[in-house]
Amino acid sequence: MPELPDLQVFSHNLTKLFAGKTLKKVTVVNDRKLKIPAKTLKKSLENQALKKIYREGKELRFEFSNGNILGMHLMLKGQLYLFEKKNDHNKTIIELLFADGKGLAMADYQGMATPVLNPERSDAPDALSKKMDFAFLKQKLSTTRTTIKNLLLDQHVVRGIGNAYADEILWDAGISPFSICNRIPDDKIRQLVKSIRKILIWAEKQIKKIEPGIISGETRDFLPIHNSQKTKSPTGSKILKKAVGGRKTYYTREQKLFK
Repeated sequence: MPELPDLQVFSHNLTKLFAGKTLKKVTVVNDRKLKIPAKTLKKSLENQALKKIYREGKELRFEFSNGNILGMHLMLKGQLYLFEKKNDHNKTIIELLFADGKGLAMADYQGMATPVLNPERSDAPDALSKKMDFAFLKQKLSTTRTTIKNLLLDQHVVRGIGNAYADEILWDAGISPFSICNRIPDDKIRQLVKSIRKILIWAEKQIKKIEPGIISGETRDFLPIHNSQKTKSPTGSKILKKAVGGRKTYYTREQKLFK
């Protein structure tokens, strides 16, 4: 699943490709996840100029000149594809055709990728927002005995962080992913706040260098910890793996366990 750094790059590249263009036609191929009639979506977006594309949490947002916003959540296996005049990608969920003949399709062989008209505002802060400070994280951690990795992955607590970057952030902060939230001391919480911002911004820059025009997929080969090709951390410690609930966690003994 694309995470915050991936989606930051996607939104930047898609804005360069489509901002300012008029949306000629919206086609909903698979309405399984659409919560409104397809004709309502079409009426709200067609013949409107696309102002910009930006990211909110793990979702891309397409903002149009009449104020309506199309949200796209790629879920686990969703992909975005460019096309010229005619879309021929299999398992398409929705396609956008612009007046110049250029188009964008969201496809997903699992059928789970989700288009949303005017997504509801979330109370959970984005991982890169100013609200993600020590006071906020301290309050959230102090009231739960879940593990710190589970908390970072909870989009109702903080938006944008997924499995891979949770591992990278926690390694950078020196905190075991299996640490109990309300046992983590203040100095480590402060470090965690710094690591969240540091790792996510660094990763976005790396993706831009490696695949500057990317609009879909995941670029992970550069990650030092959550990487099946690596055996040791940058400081020489053995990388360990543990599967919990079908999700792999990568970590080292360098990370302190608070329990």
